[in-house]
Amino acid sequence: MNERVQPVYLEEKLEEIRADGHLEYRSKSLPTWCPGCGYFSMVEGLTTALKRLEIDSKDTVVVSGIGCASRFPFFVNTYGFHTLHGRVLPVATGVKIGNDALTVVAVGGDGDAFAIGGGHIPHAARRNVNLTYLVFDNGIYGLTKGQTSPTSALGFKTSSTPYENRDAPLHPLMMLLSYGASWVGQAYAGRQHHLADMITQAVSHQGFSFLRVLSPCVTFDKTNNTYANLNTTVRDLPDDHDNSNLMAAMNQASRDDHPALGLYYKEDRETLEQVMKATASRSVKTGTGRADKQ
Repeated sequence: MNERVQPVYLEEKLEEIRADGHLEYRSKSLPTWCPGCGYFSMVEGLTTALKRLEIDSKDTVVVSGIGCASRFPFFVNTYGFHTLHGRVLPVATGVKIGNDALTVVAVGGDGDAFAIGGGHIPHAARRNVNLTYLVFDNGIYGLTKGQTSPTSALGFKTSSTPYENRDAPLHPLMMLLSYGASWVGQAYAGRQHHLADMITQAVSHQGFSFLRVLSPCVTFDKTNNTYANLNTTVRDLPDDHDNSNLMAAMNQASRDDHPALGLYYKEDRETLEQVMKATASRSVKTGTGRADKQ
């Protein structure tokens, strides 16, 4: 005999959420994205991660650029910085260097990250700035009403490519791996619990962590990166994947037909902040204010 399913009442659920302190990381502003947008999962994922890691809101800064993702700082109860188009990483780097005690999370979409902002990514990665970069990749410009982006698929029809997109898409994971990012992962907005786990890992990493989040645009993409398509194509990284092996990570990242979810690559190395402190210390020891020539 089947067990009777107990009903869930909204008020009781809200009281449960309030009691566990989860809402302390959410602002009073309600998200204004389109209903069904994957970005809702990202807000939930980040607030869950901050609560799990017991990071105080006052010690957190969320930095955004321009696009649908730029609204993100308004919906979390942290300090926020809504910057210029494509300039999220320079500003986030400045925040982190200015106060190394802060937890800095940069957010952006595929257009903001890999079009106008693409020149900043390799330098943040190679310098190993101790911050997290969450890129919400829906393969389209949503805020400007549905044009192709740097990650749009071949053959994709949009308002800017009515006769199909003929520009080959960029490969974000392979780019970040080749740039020297010390933490590279991928998640999917349709798997909320896994997404929260991945954001938690990314934020806790000491160094530059890059998480690509596959996120459907339910308004302007009805044929490509839809929930129906991604639900059948995404896969988990193999259980025996070695995330310390760069070439193994590159091999997995090259399989665009079935994008894998999980941690591709991780390494522990000196962060930019540690390098700067060590350089300043050497300079002070010389008594000249200049770096030691040895």
